[in-house]
Amino acid sequence: MLDRLAPALFVFLWSTGWIVAKYAAAHADPLTFLAARHALAAVAFFVVCQIVRAKWPRSRSQAGHAILSGVFLHGFYLAGVWYAIGQGVPAGLSGIIAGLQPLLTAMVAPMFLGERLRPAQKIGLALGFTGILIAISPQLLDVFERGLQGLAFPVLINLVAMASVTYGTLYQKRHLQEGDLFSIAALQFVGALIVTIPLALAIENLRFDWTHEALLALGWSVFGLSMGAVGLLLYLIRRGQVSRAASLIYLMPPVVAIEAAILFGEPLTWPMIVGTVIVVAGVYMVNSKGRAEAAA
Repeated sequence: MLDRLAPALFVFLWSTGWIVAKYAAAHADPLTFLAARHALAAVAFFVVCQIVRAKWPRSRSQAGHAILSGVFLHGFYLAGVWYAIGQGVPAGLSGIIAGLQPLLTAMVAPMFLGERLRPAQKIGLALGFTGILIAISPQLLDVFERGLQGLAFPVLINLVAMASVTYGTLYQKRHLQEGDLFSIAALQFVGALIVTIPLALAIENLRFDWTHEALLALGWSVFGLSMGAVGLLLYLIRRGQVSRAASLIYLMPPVVAIEAAILFGEPLTWPMIVGTVIVVAGVYMVNSKGRAEAAA
């Protein structure tokens, strides 16, 4: 049952991160917010580990792999994306950069993990990226019309963040196929803190206004995103091809657009609707191999 529900639940939970970011931006500096989120998530996972009596890594090497994967999977990735958006990188452009992750993962997975995709899966990846381009084409046209003056560095940081989560996903698949997911997640957020706290101290004023909106956003970030979505991501990586898990990222921009239309009244355009259909078709093609294998 979880195998069937996990992808859809992951997409929903992960997509709300963009909504939370929009709420949180008015109440806290981005890296300060992330540092609080990572710290609370680490504590929450440690508590869960005690309750369920999770097994901790038996060696320093395995613990080091968990911490280092968190540095890339959560630390550099989220810090880079939130910093870039905070510096004015448009959501549409950030969405395109995020859409590069499944393509990059599919390109390097054969070298790192020996994974091979069928032709239909490769077509699905290309379709997914094409769907994202169509879906957010109005935003991209607006971005290019207004220009990107002063955004070269934040865009570069956004690209580094995308590369970081790609490497973190591959690292997770290669080095952490065994071990308790709860204890691994706890150590990963320790790794995220190693990145986020020094950056927040170096470049921010540590602003957090402690309003109920900020606390609600933080609460959902910890329990809905860091515990729910991240836990499902780790589960999906372990259960299947890393390229199939990464392909779910394609669904984020369309789902976020739907949520923004409901919550903020942002319009749904025809390119968004058509692009979403193409994205769903592409993700289906990439993930169809998993269903075939399960039925065999």
